Amino acid sequence: MMPTGSLLDTHLTSLAAALVPYRRCERQLARWGADLAHRLAAGGRLLVAGNGGSAAEAQHLTAELVGKLRDDRQPLSAIALHAETSALTAIANDYGYTDVYARQVRAHGRPGDVLLLLSTSGTSANLVAAAQAGRAVGVTTWALTGAVPNPLADACDDALAVASPDTQVVQELHLVTSHLLCEYLEQELPAALAAVAGSAAARPVRGESAPVRTGVEVVLDGGPGQQVDA
Repeated sequence: MMPTGSLLDTHLTSLAAALVPYRRCERQLARWGADLAHRLAAGGRLLVAGNGGSAAEAQHLTAELVGKLRDDRQPLSAIALHAETSALTAIANDYGYTDVYARQVRAHGRPGDVLLLLSTSGTSANLVAAAQAGRAVGVTTWALTGAVPNPLADACDDALAVASPDTQVVQELHLVTSHLLCEYLEQELPAALAAVAGSAAARPVRGESAPVRTGVEVVLDGGPGQQVDA
């Protein structure tokens, strides 16, 4: 008979082992969060997809962005592709399950958007196809996976890999990643919004003429005119 608590101890031991290499992801998480803050503040969107438990985690992330993680802020555009059930089942029926996300990426993805794909194995054919579609339409592609190398990480522009052979541990640290990604994003968001506002203020409004220069033009010895400000 298995000793009481051994399942818990085994699981926590696996989780603790994965936490050691995961700590090295801090700079990547901060970079992703800041990048995403600037893209979403500028009008881009985050497209997210996964299968099974990874689909649930993808939808968890979009809920945090459209809603909020901690403090109140403006809503940010984030779409979980698996949650569009009518489109997903129609595509699966007409084109096959491998294309359920790729076709949506081709429909919705625009340059400036980010496509984030979650897979514990990194081998899901429909996610690899989505990554390829994303790169074809100019979307930046990121992957959250288990241990590398794997096909999904190879197909994306960047990947954060959890170094664990245990699927449950990988999913648990993907959830941690989602929360940290939101925290880094919200930390950078005020600066991102200020940059967008500053850029908008600097652009001339359509229909406005160029500023009129005031002053008197003086011509000396037939040379080029000089502006003397009044």
